[in-house]
Amino acid sequence: MRVSRVQAEENRQTVINVASRLFREHGFDGIGLKDLMAGAGMTQGAFYKQFESKEDLVAQASQRALDEALSRWSAAAALKPDNPLSAVVDFYLSREHCGERADGCPVVALAADAARHGPDVRASFESSFKEYVALTKGWIGDGDQESDARAMAILATMVGAVLIARAVNDEEVSRQFLQAAAGSVMSQADATSPAPKQGQ
Repeated sequence: MRVSRVQAEENRQTVINVASRLFREHGFDGIGLKDLMAGAGMTQGAFYKQFESKEDLVAQASQRALDEALSRWSAAAALKPDNPLSAVVDFYLSREHCGERADGCPVVALAADAARHGPDVRASFESSFKEYVALTKGWIGDGDQESDARAMAILATMVGAVLIARAVNDEEVSRQFLQAAAGSVMSQADATSPAPKQGQ
C-alpha cells in the first residue's frame, strides 16, 4: 500500500528521533541499520526511501540531539534567571544527567565519533558548539574576547567532567569529578564576571 507524503514524513521524523537516542547510547557505528529501523518500528528496506545514506541520517540525528540538548540548557537557565549558569551547572553536572546515556548530552556521547565522520556531521557539532558558547558567554560576560575564551573553557570543563564521570566504575569518584567541575566553573564565573543579565 502506498504511504502518503504526510505519513512518510512522520515516519522519517520517527527514525531521526529514534536514531538520535540510539546513536547516543551505542555510538554511530555501534548499531546497524537493521536494528535502528527495528527500533523505529520499520524494516530496513524503508530506510533508503527516507535517507540518502547512513551518513545522512547520522548528520540529521546529530542535529536533532544537539537541538534537544540546547533546549534543555535554555529550560534549565529559565528556572533561575538571576543566575542561569548555576542552574545549567546543577542540571548538567548532576548524577541524573550523567546517567542519561540515551537522552543525555550528545557532545559527551558522540563528539569523538563525529570527528571520524564527514563534514556534514562535524558541521552539526560545530554550529551547536558555537551556540553553547554564545549562551554561556551571555551569562558570564559582556561579549569581549576574554568572555569567548572563558565560555569555551567552561564548556570544555563540563563536557570533560561528564565524559570522565561516565567512564569510571567508582560512583564516588564519578561524583567527585562532577562536583569538582561544578566548583571550578562557578568559581571562575564568580571571580571574573559581572552581575548576570536579567532575562538571559
